[in-house]
Amino acid sequence: MRQHPKIKIISSGKYTPPLIVTNEDLEKLVETSDEWITTRTGIKRRRKAVDELTSDMAYYAAMDAINRVNYDKSKIDLIVMATITGDQFTPSTANFIQGKLGLDHQVMSFDINAACTGFVYGLEVAASMLQSGRFRAALVIGGEKLTNVIDYTDRNTCVLFGDGAGAMIIEPSDKASEQAFFYNAARPDTNDTLTVVDKIRMDGKKVYQFAVDIMEKSIYHILNDAKMTIDDIDIIIPHQANERIIQSVAKSSGIPMEKFMLNLAEYGNTSAASIPITIAEYAEKNDLKDKKMLLVGFGGGFTWGSAILQF
Repeated sequence: MRQHPKIKIISSGKYTPPLIVTNEDLEKLVETSDEWITTRTGIKRRRKAVDELTSDMAYYAAMDAINRVNYDKSKIDLIVMATITGDQFTPSTANFIQGKLGLDHQVMSFDINAACTGFVYGLEVAASMLQSGRFRAALVIGGEKLTNVIDYTDRNTCVLFGDGAGAMIIEPSDKASEQAFFYNAARPDTNDTLTVVDKIRMDGKKVYQFAVDIMEKSIYHILNDAKMTIDDIDIIIPHQANERIIQSVAKSSGIPMEKFMLNLAEYGNTSAASIPITIAEYAEKNDLKDKKMLLVGFGGGFTWGSAILQF
């Protein structure tokens, strides 16, 4: 029988760079318009990191999570960093984050690459490792500097992506009420539908079709696994890729749009950072006590995943 880890969610945090790139700014670079971008994506603005590395943004997000609850960072002995735009091939971006946090005690730190589903993957990995009893606290981060891999001559992709980072601190728990549920999977994208070699390349129509189908399936898979219904869920935090995708998922699944939290108008698609940034913004505005949160994402690979967190 599958075991579902019990985790205590301590805090969440975020960081987005101060430089804002508007749709009007992009009109000066490619043949596009605010109306074209807004009606097709729902995006109005996105952030661009100038001097910050991915590890810098991840560090700021981690410190935001730490400072929100005055957390003793010396408890952290596991760092899982989800990114496709790390600082360099090696050492891992997680190693740099550990150094910037001043954690000179023994910490297991590593990166994972599951594209836009990376944070949900990372949460399951960290939760499972905490369940082993070996670790006291995990810092799970999703962070991206996607402006490094944007082709600003491709109007279909350059309007979509932005930079940022989100973080979450979790600890092991023995409470049944803090049981977490995860569903992560992948299938080969043999046609390079969504890929990054030097720049982002995407077949938007095929990605759209995949996303709408797999997000609905992922939502109902995890609900079934947790023996819950959508009425048990307080908020759905989807990967912030495209408002039309989320609207289509809501329509086909019969779930009201009010159940989904959206912030992509402000940040665009930040890949692995999108879900944790949104979680942090939800936590800023809501009391999370006794809340049930459903996360759902998809990304290049193709990867997909969902999770239910109980606060």
